[in-house]
Amino acid sequence: MEATGTEEVDKLKTKFISAWNNMKYSWVLKTKTYFSRNSPVLLLGKCYHFKCEDENKMLPARSGCTIEDHVISGNVDEFRKDFISRIWLTYREEFPQIEGSSLTTDCGWGCTLRTSQMLLAQGLILHFLGRAWTWPDALNIENSDSESWTSHTVKKFTASFEASLSGERELKTPTISLKDTIGRYSDDHEMRNEIYHRKIVSWFGDSPLALFGLHRLIEYGKKSGKKAGDWYGPAVVAHILRKAVEEAKHPDLRGITIYVAQDCTVYSSDVIDKQCASVASGNTDDKAVIILVPVRLGGERTNTDYLEFIKGILSLEYCVGIIGGKPKQSYYFAGFQDDSLIYMDPHYCQSFVDVSIKDFPLETFHCPSPKKMSFRKMDPSCTIGFYCRNVQDFKRASEEITKMLKISSKEKYPLFTFVNGHSRDYDFTSTPTNKEDIFSEDENKRLKRFSTEEFVLL
Repeated sequence: MEATGTEEVDKLKTKFISAWNNMKYSWVLKTKTYFSRNSPVLLLGKCYHFKCEDENKMLPARSGCTIEDHVISGNVDEFRKDFISRIWLTYREEFPQIEGSSLTTDCGWGCTLRTSQMLLAQGLILHFLGRAWTWPDALNIENSDSESWTSHTVKKFTASFEASLSGERELKTPTISLKDTIGRYSDDHEMRNEIYHRKIVSWFGDSPLALFGLHRLIEYGKKSGKKAGDWYGPAVVAHILRKAVEEAKHPDLRGITIYVAQDCTVYSSDVIDKQCASVASGNTDDKAVIILVPVRLGGERTNTDYLEFIKGILSLEYCVGIIGGKPKQSYYFAGFQDDSLIYMDPHYCQSFVDVSIKDFPLETFHCPSPKKMSFRKMDPSCTIGFYCRNVQDFKRASEEITKMLKISSKEKYPLFTFVNGHSRDYDFTSTPTNKEDIFSEDENKRLKRFSTEEFVLL
């Protein structure tokens, strides 16, 4: 009886913490983000210019304006539609319990896993839909105004806590679903795009069956010494993503792979071997590859000398973003304006969505409000991602990025390098991976080293 009573207290404590986190992480969208009207905005390789229709009209403070402000014209709606179309993965609550733990939420510890999911999702968007794709319903998502936000947050906390005590979960009413799209598409191509859009989102669902869901990523992370509730660094999640894509048994994913740079070095022949593996199996097309490069932008603090290089990277259309953040918080960086980075924030607790339902709602997987942060506040530890559709694309990308690296290094060591040949040619031979293992012995050592060196993320 005593043990049972203790278990009940622990469960009640867990539910209370979950409800508290729900309130704590419900403020991320409250504040408005200001954009300069005089500077271009770059978002994953696309450039937008904001212009004011009437110079005499009053603008918000700091001579900037929000993307919602009516006095701005130009490419504002195009930028908003592009940004909102990116897939947003955040903290969730009341999802199926993670095996080996009592956790049903990742509030407070899962943000780096979420930002890694966002980067992979962008790579899959490029692979299946292309960079020009935008979600037709993107502009239908509106951000809550600040006056109603406090009331909404308190109500959400109260409902969540009461539901936790009663053992019931609050369900959201779908507002944008597949039924709403029937008859809206002009051709089969647009319908195909929406099917793939939904399919990609479903791969990141919070259930053990989702190919790239939190449960599956945590399972792969166990071999690197990580478990549910631990903090994950940008380098560790890069290797977890690689393994998740390798192990995904889905016919749509046979044409894509992930390569993770070793010690800030991309070995071109190793990348091309991964891309050409499909040729050996009878497929005449090269595989697409997502290249992940874990780097440090300085010592204890980010070196501002790297700012122009990071801006250059985010200006490339084959950039799929950066897994980074500031100390104790992980963000998904997708663009910039002047010396500020534009990002999506995973620190927002939302209710579990069952993506196995054919008609599941999409709106909580798209962020209505971009955030900005000074480059100087960025933690030096991050992982940069690129997508190359084929070998030819990879060769072009490596040449272009190498030029950027040479210009930005200023006679110092570059952040990372592309070299010809295989890693084994440079005596960095990895132990062949045992199929029963998640990572090779060499990878495990490297991952554990990353785990101890990287900053702690919340």
